Amino acid sequence: MMSRLVAFCCVVIALPAFARPPRLTVFISVDALGTDVLQKHRPRLKGGLARLINEGAFVPSVHYEFAECVTGAGHTTLVTGANPWRHGVVSNKIFNRATGKLDPIFADANHPILEAPIGNDDVSPANLLAETLSDRLRASTWSGGKSLALSGKARSAISMAGKLGEAWWFHEQLGRFVTGTYYRKAVPTWVQTFNDKKLPDGYHGKKWELLGPVKEYRGEDERPFESDWYGMSRVFPHPLSGGLPSPGPQSYSALASSPMMNEVMVEFAKAAIEGEQLGKDDVPDLLSLSFSAFDRTYHLYGPSSWEMQDMVLRLDKALGDLLALLDRVVGRGNVVVILSADHGGAGIPEEWAALGLDGKRVPPSSLSTAVNDALKSKTGLEKTIASIEETDVYLDLKGLADKKQDVMAVRRQVADQLRLLPDVAVAVSRDDLEGRDTAGLLRALQLGFHPDRSGDVLMILKPFRVLETEERGTSHGTPYSYDSEVPLFLWGRGVKPGISAAHARVIDVAPTAAALMELGAPALNEGRALNELLALPK
Repeated sequence: MMSRLVAFCCVVIALPAFARPPRLTVFISVDALGTDVLQKHRPRLKGGLARLINEGAFVPSVHYEFAECVTGAGHTTLVTGANPWRHGVVSNKIFNRATGKLDPIFADANHPILEAPIGNDDVSPANLLAETLSDRLRASTWSGGKSLALSGKARSAISMAGKLGEAWWFHEQLGRFVTGTYYRKAVPTWVQTFNDKKLPDGYHGKKWELLGPVKEYRGEDERPFESDWYGMSRVFPHPLSGGLPSPGPQSYSALASSPMMNEVMVEFAKAAIEGEQLGKDDVPDLLSLSFSAFDRTYHLYGPSSWEMQDMVLRLDKALGDLLALLDRVVGRGNVVVILSADHGGAGIPEEWAALGLDGKRVPPSSLSTAVNDALKSKTGLEKTIASIEETDVYLDLKGLADKKQDVMAVRRQVADQLRLLPDVAVAVSRDDLEGRDTAGLLRALQLGFHPDRSGDVLMILKPFRVLETEERGTSHGTPYSYDSEVPLFLWGRGVKPGISAAHARVIDVAPTAAALMELGAPALNEGRALNELLALPK
């Protein structure tokens, strides 16, 4: 405690006399909470989301400007104020030229998960190229301010913690929260105590039931293109046992795909606040939370399902519990809450098609097979395309070198072949990203392009096409508004209440949060503080 007070004294000396940072900032990302999903459920909100709208500042429409709207890139942009061309997190996975396989974006063989089996996992921020809000807070307080990031997914927690904070995430094989050795060399007492309670095990014998009356849910419960993973079934009630006689990986995955995981997250957040004494003194702290189960439900059942309707209601309730905790433990005058999302999401393509839209499920293999067959005689390779990861098309550069092919020419040939396919809106070689933007999509690709990590060819499918290997469920990863438009909520100290229809970009979120935290913007920030939403105290 004494070291934190000394650090704060240094902060007070360094900052203007009026600066009084909030004791605790809570930065929340709801994975896959697109604007459309939120708005159509808004009349039913009664809990935390309703409080954020009614008592804080609400911006319904905030836009990602880059093409590949996925978890890793979205979370990183939220907390850096930078697009992927700067922060380097271009996707959830990047192609490893040495192994010919896709690696998690935050894989790091030098820093495995603490007290867990070694695997090829997201574990450290080594690949993060930009400063985060977490980093800025820690540096600005001479490491006196604490910063913890908690999530159901490693890549979400790591991007939000940055390099100077601390990331914890749920491990579905073990059923407990873990971190990487980059952040910790030993598990702190408060985390060990929480894990020893085995809260996830307690859900094994339970079912996910509807929160509200059946008559309040729109559409049908059983729909043909919903998924049935982890033994959860496609209709209510959903068992959370994973088909196992006792708790294990399948039941933990079922839990992580249900709104009950939100309850676990709130309990873990409570343990973090108590265990680390967050917001207990005048040295500002940051708690970052990512509610990942929302995305899992969305992928499995789609945005119009009963499951997603119930997920929104239960998230609203969980956030209400979290805000009540902050009121009680920290006090509203000492706390700021920022909530947004890392991306939105597409509808189930077959349901779009049934409505008369151009909905279609497009397996990546159908694209690569068509191009590989067309170029086989020219390149001499069975597979010119080695892998497709969302907008990134990676070629077999070693094979092309062995065949003494002109790589630049082949990149352009691949782009030409992709453009001939009926479901592709734009395809361009990395050599031609600065060319004429006839489809109006090149800028989105440019903002998401990093030369060391992005594909050899970049592509975007036409609207309502969903790039997906699974035969059921849905996905995201395009610049279209259903994927790229998310809400923003600000609540607490220094916030001017009201609803704003002004144009805003996701790169504006981090500098706005920094202003509320009485900090400078992160180093590679490209956005602006939304000053019209702020009423900072003097």
